Amino acid sequence: MGCTRRWVGAVVAVLSLLAAGCGGSRGTDTSTGDGTTATTGASTSSGSFGTLPSPCGPGDASGATDQGVTDTAIHIGFGDDAGYQGSPGLDHQVSDAMRAFIAWCNDQGGINGRPVDGTYYDAKVTEVTNVMAEACTKEFFLVGQLFVLDDGQEPTRRGCALPAVPAAAGTALFANAPLKWEAVPSAIDRSSVYGGIQLAEMYPDAVKNAAVLYGDYAVMKDRKDQVVEAFTSLGWNFKPECSMSYNIAGEADWKPFVQKLQSCGAQAVYYVGAPAPALENILDAAHQFEFEPIWYADTNSYDTSFAAWNRDGFADRVYFRMGFVPFEEAGQVPVVQQFLDIVDANGGDPNQLGQQAASSFLLWATAAKACGSDLTRECVSQQLDRTHEWDGGGMHGSADPGNNEPTRCGVLMKLDGTAFVRVTPEQAGTLDCDPSHVVAVTGDVVTRHDIGADRIAPLS
Repeated sequence: MGCTRRWVGAVVAVLSLLAAGCGGSRGTDTSTGDGTTATTGASTSSGSFGTLPSPCGPGDASGATDQGVTDTAIHIGFGDDAGYQGSPGLDHQVSDAMRAFIAWCNDQGGINGRPVDGTYYDAKVTEVTNVMAEACTKEFFLVGQLFVLDDGQEPTRRGCALPAVPAAAGTALFANAPLKWEAVPSAIDRSSVYGGIQLAEMYPDAVKNAAVLYGDYAVMKDRKDQVVEAFTSLGWNFKPECSMSYNIAGEADWKPFVQKLQSCGAQAVYYVGAPAPALENILDAAHQFEFEPIWYADTNSYDTSFAAWNRDGFADRVYFRMGFVPFEEAGQVPVVQQFLDIVDANGGDPNQLGQQAASSFLLWATAAKACGSDLTRECVSQQLDRTHEWDGGGMHGSADPGNNEPTRCGVLMKLDGTAFVRVTPEQAGTLDCDPSHVVAVTGDVVTRHDIGADRIAPLS
């Protein structure tokens, strides 16, 4: 069971990095004149969420207008894989946030007066097909869910035409699926490259001698191909002789990996996988060989246990991009504190995937409110298709859910001992936003999934 636990942990960590890479600023964006966005104060009252007027409140909506909609309730499904015995509680923070925001909404009167009735589904990693078959028969929408192996759900979900506004999409089949909108899109044919841009400016020589170290699993290979293609367009040079994969169930000895990276002259290493235990073990081995490249990881490195592990500073050269202003800056960005307060009031545990679930719930609720009493899947889907500017009340940089385009905002982070610190932009509560921070991906990862001009990943 130990190897299985590590496998799932590694996969979930990569799904987290794929998902969470699209978040962004908190509060109202105002130009600072230097390409960054600053945040302003935002109300914490129930009448708004950050800068977003609350989509919830009283009204006189009525009628059984579609599957899952009655005079007295709107039935939606949400869920995670918390019941998986190999990793109990897996991604429970996603559903913690959903429960909290459903309660927050219903306390205001529901949507146009109809309460939201959320049904929790536990896919337990391997039971996603069964979950989807059940949800297909009764739910109006899926909202704010995250299932690790979401590619397994797609034949069933698409077959019953069940629309979804997930917290995150982990696999390419769902990331580029029809009838799916994300508050913070993570399409496989788009890559957020803010971290690559910044490191190329900071370490121009190192990125010309780059390597990639990735887990031998399909999701990780997808991520590796996506980032390598995108970063190469920024001037990074990934040396084929330096790049290698590792066993996601664990390696008996990490020293040979470090020796190969060192002997082939790697000065910058892009790592794909979980911070624990693999990256921690690699950094331990690198310290033994006095190997000190620049390490670039992904958003999943924003993990409190990883920070606590770094007592000796072995991870002080690990950089990663985030789309979210860190929780540590909630004092300067009121909407972050509002999110924390709402989840805490409902007894939940907050994390960034929970923020994504909250933003997706607000996106769906805003679309549902616009449909008024005539609440149908078609109407809500049309509203979502028309949503091309969405920041979740200021929780993240503006993204385009209707076109499945991620935000163009980012912040570069690193560890300094046991503390996370921002590198760029320097001002707390800000993000650096520019169209050049997202690039199109057209290579192996796109052709492997048969993604064409319509940007849809077809069922095989």
